[in-house]
Amino acid sequence: MNTAILLIGGNLGDRISNLSKAVQLIAQKAGPVLKISALYQTAPWGSVDQPDYLNQALMIHTSLDALTLLHTLLDIEREIGRIRQEKWGARVIDIDLIFFNDDIISLPELRVPHPRMHLRNFVLVPLLEIIPDYVHPVIKLPIRELAAECIDTLPAKRIDG
Repeated sequence: MNTAILLIGGNLGDRISNLSKAVQLIAQKAGPVLKISALYQTAPWGSVDQPDYLNQALMIHTSLDALTLLHTLLDIEREIGRIRQEKWGARVIDIDLIFFNDDIISLPELRVPHPRMHLRNFVLVPLLEIIPDYVHPVIKLPIRELAAECIDTLPAKRIDG
């Protein structure tokens, strides 16, 4: 059994419903959800003329290999209504594979650990909630240290209730 860490997010439509549907579909099609963070609201990264995002981190167990998991997650995005138009553009749902076991994967269509995750509060803050002591297999620092050292100035605000 493999352990995968995912970050889900979106800023279009009913954001909470879209994230909830993503969690349900991930559990059905990829494997059981073991841990789930609270929701976090963040300003957009990259293309800033768009609504704020809601993001959430998940830990799952999966029998799928990393590439099959990636294709399953892309299928789930499409099922929820994602249409890829522009890099860093607004989206109904985004599902990123952040970590896969302790693997380091460098393929044309998949890089794990996610190559920019350590630079972004919207990734690190939800991860801090579910895997604070996990050590990044490339950078060799735990999530709590990556979060403390992150220079991203965009806050990730926890949404309660």
